[in-house]
Formats: sequence, C-alpha cells, structure tokens
Amino acid sequence: MSKDIDIRIEGRAGRITLTRPKALNALSYDMCLAIEVALDAWAEDDAVALVMIDAEGERAFCAGGDIQEMYETGTAGNFEYGRRFWADEYRMNAKMFRFPKPVVAFMQGFTMGGGVGIGCHGSHRIVCESSQMAMPECGIGLVPDVGGTLLLARAPGRLGEYLGVTATRMGPGDAIHAEFADYYVPEAEWPALKAELLSGDHEAVDRAAATPPESTLKEAQAGIDHLFGGETLRDVLIDIAHAPSEIGEAALKKMQRNSPLAMACTIELVHRARMRDDIEHALRNEYRFTARSMERGDFLEGIRAAIIDKDRSPKWKHAAPADVTLMEVAQMLQPLGADEWSMD
Repeated sequence: MSKDIDIRIEGRAGRITLTRPKALNALSYDMCLAIEVALDAWAEDDAVALVMIDAEGERAFCAGGDIQEMYETGTAGNFEYGRRFWADEYRMNAKMFRFPKPVVAFMQGFTMGGGVGIGCHGSHRIVCESSQMAMPECGIGLVPDVGGTLLLARAPGRLGEYLGVTATRMGPGDAIHAEFADYYVPEAEWPALKAELLSGDHEAVDRAAATPPESTLKEAQAGIDHLFGGETLRDVLIDIAHAPSEIGEAALKKMQRNSPLAMACTIELVHRARMRDDIEHALRNEYRFTARSMERGDFLEGIRAAIIDKDRSPKWKHAAPADVTLMEVAQMLQPLGADEWSMD
C-alpha cells in the first residue's frame, strides 16, 4: 500500500485516510489504485457496512491530483503516462459514484479537482467551517474532470457553467447549495461522529447535521443564470458584455486568467452531462479532452506557469476566450476510436 494513504477496517467501517498533509493530500497514481482495490474488496464484504473517507491535516482534504510526473513525462513527449493515470483514476471515480453502500466523506479545507472525485461522489458528503471547494482545472489548461462535469451539470440553474469556467471557490454553504456536499457538521464534532460511524450506522450523519452558513451563490443565482445560459463560451461573453453587472465583471476577471480552449470545452461538457445524467458518459467525454490535453491543448503550459516556474503568466494557444472556434471544441471532444475510455 502507498505510504500516502491508510486503508483499513475499523468496526463495521471501511476506512480510507489520506496521509500526506504537507502536500495538501494531493492524489497520486498509487493512491488512486489503492482506493479502487479497497472499493472492490468492500463492495461484497458483509463485514463492511459503510465507507468513511477522511484526511490528515487542517489545510486540505485533497487539493487535487499530483501532476508533477504528468508534466515531466508530457514535456518529454510521453503522453501515455498521463492518459493511463486519467483512465485508471476515472474508473475509480465511477466505482465510488456507484458504490452500493453508504460512503461518508469528511472534507475540511481545500477540496479541489481530484479531491472532488473521491469526496463528492459519495452518499454522505460532509463540510465544515474551513471547507473550500472548487473545480479549478481551467486555470491549468484542463477541464473539470473526475466526473466533475456531471456534478456541475447537476448544480442548480447555470451554476455549473459558472463554477466550471471561473473556478470560483465555494464555502460550506455554497457547496451544499451547489449540491457538491450534503451536510454541514462543525469540525469539532467530527471525532465523535466518526466514532459513532464505526458501528455501521450511517444515519448518525443525519443526527449530527447542523444548519449550514448562508450561500452567496444562492443570492447570486438569478444573475448567474442570466449570464451563463448561452450555448457556447462566446455566447456567455456576449451576455456578460451586454448586461453589465458586478457578477459579470467579477466572473470575466476570473475567466481572463484561464485557458480559453479549456473554458470553451467546459461549457460544452457541462451541457453534454446535463443531457444525459450518467457518470460513465460524463467521464468518457472528459477523457476525450484530457487524453488530448498535453499534445493539443494548454495543459503542459498551464502546469509550467502554475506549478513549475510559478510565474502565473501562461501563454495560452488563444489570446482571448472569444478566439476559440466551434471546430476546435469539436476536435478536442470528438470520439477517440479504439482509445475511447471505458470501465474495462
């Protein structure tokens, strides 16, 4: 087992604890594979009544995937490592989504990207005072993945498009409003709740739930729905330009930092996920982008600017969001033929 994860059975609970707090519990390839092995074993094990997922440290449940090796292999011209990582991670995400028993996730601090893929597909998703949730992939030239486009599609109104292209962080109230989380439980009460869950009684979560903080997204819902209802990224930009507002100006400022190609594809992916509420369909469409993201997209440049050189000045393939064509979106999201993602 990876040293970065602790997987065991305690009482009637299968427990998964992420144990690399200094790296904000970033999800490595080995951690993904270890989680999948545990899910496969516990799905048919009558001794396991529920699964509990948590993480060490105060700053993060899981701030995303560990992308250092993806960058090193991708810049060397080896795109297969990244494709294999994503393909295997997505299979684990689908198994988490469809797990036949209750899955309780405790998500403190940052829960982003790959962390959403292991924390937000369960049945009992818990946030607390410190929770900060986001899908920030467009900022590194990627699209919301790990099944994130389905979560975005399920969010009320047009919050999915808004959250996907702006990478806006959600506090606990926002995460619950956007349906990325279900329960608010103050963190001081987590130890007692975890101890009670060892009995296998998942209804302990309902008994522990408290009233969540107010949601700023809920207050802004009508304005977001108006501005992000277009069919394409260009439509959204036109609506923002024609209806000046604080929401639109703030959103545009965030969007100008992100990869135009990734944002345009994100809008399309959220729409596709909304048309067919199915995790495998969402993951298959996401993989069409991620499999091409190093060779034909902005992913390597995004990692360079954010993680390697840290200059925060990526040179995207498009100078402005409005420059992305429908043809380019179609080319990034077209089927992969023999390389199409599947659960096999």
